[in-house]
Amino acid sequence: MGRVVVVGSGIAGLSAALRANTLGHDVTVVTKAGASDGSTRHAQGGIAAALFPDDSVDAHIADTVRAGAGLNVREAVEALCSDGPLRVGELIALGAEFDRDGDALARGLEAAHSSARVLHAGGDATGAELERALIAAVHAAGIPVVEGAFLDDVIVEDARATGVSLRIGGAPLRLAADAVVLATGGWGRLYAHTTNPPVATGDGVAAAWRAGAVLADLEFTQFHPTALYRPDAGSAGAFLVSEAVRGEGAVLRNARGERFMTDVHPDAELAPRDVVARGIAVEMAAQGGRPVLLDATALGGAFLARRFPTIDAATRAAGYDWAAHPIPVTPAAHYAMGGVATDTEGRTTVPGLFAVGEVACTGTHGANRLASNSLLEGLVYGHRAAEAVDLPWTDEPPAWVREAAVASPSPATRAASRPFDRARLGDLLWEAAGVHREGARLSAAAAELAATALPEPGEDADLLTLGRLVVAAALSREESRGAHFRSDFPLPAEGAAAHTVLIPSSSSAPSAALTRPTRSEVPAAC
Repeated sequence: MGRVVVVGSGIAGLSAALRANTLGHDVTVVTKAGASDGSTRHAQGGIAAALFPDDSVDAHIADTVRAGAGLNVREAVEALCSDGPLRVGELIALGAEFDRDGDALARGLEAAHSSARVLHAGGDATGAELERALIAAVHAAGIPVVEGAFLDDVIVEDARATGVSLRIGGAPLRLAADAVVLATGGWGRLYAHTTNPPVATGDGVAAAWRAGAVLADLEFTQFHPTALYRPDAGSAGAFLVSEAVRGEGAVLRNARGERFMTDVHPDAELAPRDVVARGIAVEMAAQGGRPVLLDATALGGAFLARRFPTIDAATRAAGYDWAAHPIPVTPAAHYAMGGVATDTEGRTTVPGLFAVGEVACTGTHGANRLASNSLLEGLVYGHRAAEAVDLPWTDEPPAWVREAAVASPSPATRAASRPFDRARLGDLLWEAAGVHREGARLSAAAAELAATALPEPGEDADLLTLGRLVVAAALSREESRGAHFRSDFPLPAEGAAAHTVLIPSSSSAPSAALTRPTRSEVPAAC
């Protein structure tokens, strides 16, 4: 059996590590910050799976496809929804404690789901509970977890991924591997307003790009409709107010106290996320940029505290009594539907390199992710990638990648006229590639990003790289579809929906002769 290095310690990475370990591989997990500092721990709403008698896998597939605005890869959706119940059952066997309604699993309804199928834990602390259970299982299995390890590059030799180049406290570390699994999450920190934690800087996508991997659908960033409006949030980011709050009956009101989503979509507050986010953005523009209001007062203080203890504590800490008064909310960047292009086994276009979870684009989510499919994606595809480590590598990308349209980003360079400024980058992406987009703004943003000097390797360089790629993809899609809305092309294009791919013109991946450290040579698990 071979050596597998998993980069990332959220639900996708830990699921891959556990399965690869049970298959006999020598597994090491490396992660940029602490093991639980990624996005998984912050997931509130839950995990969707067809586990109940009044639900079905086919219904879950249909809901996922309907939310995806015609861009889902059917095979990927079927893998997600079909594997989901078994994988969730394994989570429970590992010790994950979901909320119960008597002896049965409790379940919630979220936007665009036709059935109440969303399991939750701790009310609104599902991600934290799943992260706890998975980390405990990884440690029990004796899998090393190396914390504080920044991914500099994927090492490529003879057109194959053969390891990773890392930095730990400024000191370089190279790990050889027969398979590298990227599970580094998304790039929400590219935007001025995001629900993502500080580690979400797109390092895995940028490293895959440098290694020569094809990327797909980077224009599709999901903006969560309801982040708590806090002008002083700063680096802490926007606090997410879960979809499940609206699923329980909360409604959105404008500054005059009027419900407005009933005029936007038949499902009102439970419409797909892209629809609700745009509806809020339009209403905010009409009222001078002021936030809209989420009214959960009809649910009662006791219910809110019991069902949503994390949100209840956060709103009160921010000075709001949401049981008595509606709270201000605004959209914020939340999830990347695009990423490193893969097949349904997590295989990228670089042999030996896998990508799972938010860093990947399997085509599962299409143009708009269905609520609570993200944890499920990490769980299902982490497991599938681990099982594919010993399978023969495919000779060509999946059909959906081969048939996609190609976008061309501005070239990266350190010899540019404008110094890099992370705050300016966030504002620029929010203004040009946020909820509402328009060709002239995107073109101006592309020019500014091309003129910005690429920083030395690290988070800032990765963010600038992602900014250029996202803007290029958004410029190339001259239509509105799902989370990508352009005011100059407000309708979907005629004909079949097409994916967008970005193909590196050349690979700058470093090459080095690596030694294969034994487990005793790897830094101790933390």
